[in-house]
Amino acid sequence: MDSTVVTETDLAGTLPLVARGKVRDLYAVDDQTLLFIATDRISAYDVIMKNGIPNKGILLTLLSEFWFSYLSSALPNLRTHFVSLALPARIAPNLRRTLQNRSMQVRKLHIFPIEAIVRGYITGSAWKEYQEKGTVHGMKVKEGLKESEAFPDGPIYSPSTKAEAGQNDENIHPGKAVEIVGEKYATRIEELALSLYKTARDYALERGIIIADTKFEFGLDAKTDEIVLVDEVLTPDSSRFWPASSYTVGETQESFDKQYLRNWLTSKGLKGKPSVEMPAEVVRNTETKYREAFGALVGRKWRDILQEKR
Repeated sequence: MDSTVVTETDLAGTLPLVARGKVRDLYAVDDQTLLFIATDRISAYDVIMKNGIPNKGILLTLLSEFWFSYLSSALPNLRTHFVSLALPARIAPNLRRTLQNRSMQVRKLHIFPIEAIVRGYITGSAWKEYQEKGTVHGMKVKEGLKESEAFPDGPIYSPSTKAEAGQNDENIHPGKAVEIVGEKYATRIEELALSLYKTARDYALERGIIIADTKFEFGLDAKTDEIVLVDEVLTPDSSRFWPASSYTVGETQESFDKQYLRNWLTSKGLKGKPSVEMPAEVVRNTETKYREAFGALVGRKWRDILQEKR
């Protein structure tokens, strides 16, 4: 099973394909439900790598399931799109082994065309902009910050546009997000994103993980006018996870996420290049980091959870 890599799915007409994203393939179950299948594809700098990471889709799905459950308990008013990990009955028996535990049924909603990024620490593109302009997503922040330092006034909301596969996301000022989704929804998205981040940050820190930043996505329940948490949640694909034990202000941090892949691409002059094939060592090390993040956050090995679900 360790050698199995699923980079594309084909349900042989069982369910209609709705879209293929950078990682997930979406199929329609009915008028109100979608099947999200997390493949083992991995992207960096908005480009999908030629080969995948074994079992990555399973790790992402099980970790998202964990967070949907934990956050819903911690924030009782939270609404999520998650329905079940159960596969629709129409899925053929010969496909079920491949799709089980990398798929989740979710509610079909209108998705807001922004990514709600929350940053607790200055790193990545935010650090680069700060060095050049003294700003983060166009917002002035305190002078004299060092790389990887926590924002002194607490986490900041720094949205981006939501690009299609093959296109680049664009960091934007929160004011631009208001123009895109309207003030009513922009304010609620910002408040909810910050609340989710703080809740997850505190939980993770108790388990030795610093969530430096993360990306949330939200949809709208048109019937109730409620903001709903959608997509994946707090995974190594959507977040930067740092080991608290080695955290040092003023340095680039070790990480349990795809920053390792980004660093490798940059070092080889491959940043943003299409059809890059990762060497075996990069694949293996990336998978290890994803497994380590899962174990630290959930407190259990992912294979033990899989055994229980069989």
